[in-house]
Amino acid sequence: MNTEVRIREATVADVDIIAHHRVSMFNDMGRTSHESIEPLRRMTREFLLEAIPRGEYAGWLASPGDQPERIVSGAGVQVRRVFPFPFTRDDGSVRANWGAQAIVINVYTEPDFRRRGLARRLMQELIAWARRSEQESLVLHTSRDGVALYESMGFKHTTEMRFSGELGTRRAPGE
Repeated sequence: MNTEVRIREATVADVDIIAHHRVSMFNDMGRTSHESIEPLRRMTREFLLEAIPRGEYAGWLASPGDQPERIVSGAGVQVRRVFPFPFTRDDGSVRANWGAQAIVINVYTEPDFRRRGLARRLMQELIAWARRSEQESLVLHTSRDGVALYESMGFKHTTEMRFSGELGTRRAPGE
């Protein structure tokens, strides 16, 4: 394999590899069970089949330069509108945001291709896209392994917390 890496935007034709990356990412973090893997894969595929054409999901995929069909890393964003909020910049100034926000999701690299800068390259593409598309904020949740990368790229810890109690359970389409 040569050292060149090709990065391209994801399309609807890529839903299977994106679903594979999402399941693998959660599996690597110890957040899946045997019973949850296939439903997670199926629901991710179904979600992407609708979200990509609507522009609600944008993603980037990396492949070795000499094997463009072999996707070894990926990253994406889910575009969402949140309630307007005050945003504090690095210089301490505060501005009101309309609520155009993208949440980074599905950052995953196949084990044999880790520690080669692929996640950083994909995140650079993603951040450039966020600027071009005028997202007002970019957020993510990370595993422990990703903290150093994201901090080095300008992400900061926030006060977000997640409710861990039971809420309603929606059925996936088709169930």
